[in-house]
Amino acid sequence: MKRTRSESMAENRRKLIAAARKAFAEKGYADASMDVLTAEVGLTRGALYHNFGDKRGLFAAVVDEIDTEMAERAKARGAAAGAGWDALLAEGAAYIEMALDPEVQRIVLLDGPAVLGDPSLWPSQNSCLQVTREAIQGLMGEGVLKPVDAEAAARLISGAALNAAMWIAASAEPERVLPKAQEAFRVLVEGLLAKAPA
Repeated sequence: MKRTRSESMAENRRKLIAAARKAFAEKGYADASMDVLTAEVGLTRGALYHNFGDKRGLFAAVVDEIDTEMAERAKARGAAAGAGWDALLAEGAAYIEMALDPEVQRIVLLDGPAVLGDPSLWPSQNSCLQVTREAIQGLMGEGVLKPVDAEAAARLISGAALNAAMWIAASAEPERVLPKAQEAFRVLVEGLLAKAPA
């Protein structure tokens, strides 16, 4: 059965993102060759330009895909920890821990900000921010958290997790830095609690 044009384009897009993920993880953004990448998947540079505009556009699509997967993994870890406060804390700790993943380190935490700019402006980070804001509003409504601007609290919590992850990714000893970062994150976020933890 012959594929439609839109099915072929979607397949080409998937192929390019998968190949780019591998190339960006192994070589980094600067050293990843688009000619090699497109040849490996049997496509032309024209297919890359048509789908993504340029190398930066392809990189943004890869970052978005990985960042979205990270958010899903963090959410699953939060759900496994329970609900409310425990979930919020577990999601932040999980996000920080993902900085040990070489693909996340290289693409999202090191090259991502250098190529795409401020992570708080990335679409994937923005959706995470809104989920965090809603969780904070719910916890404030239950009296678990101090009354504070939910947007500000969400941005500070997300920023703390992101900066902790970036610190780990840039560290020569990420496994040694991880527990320090997670502990400091927990202590900072606990400052929002209406009552001190037992």
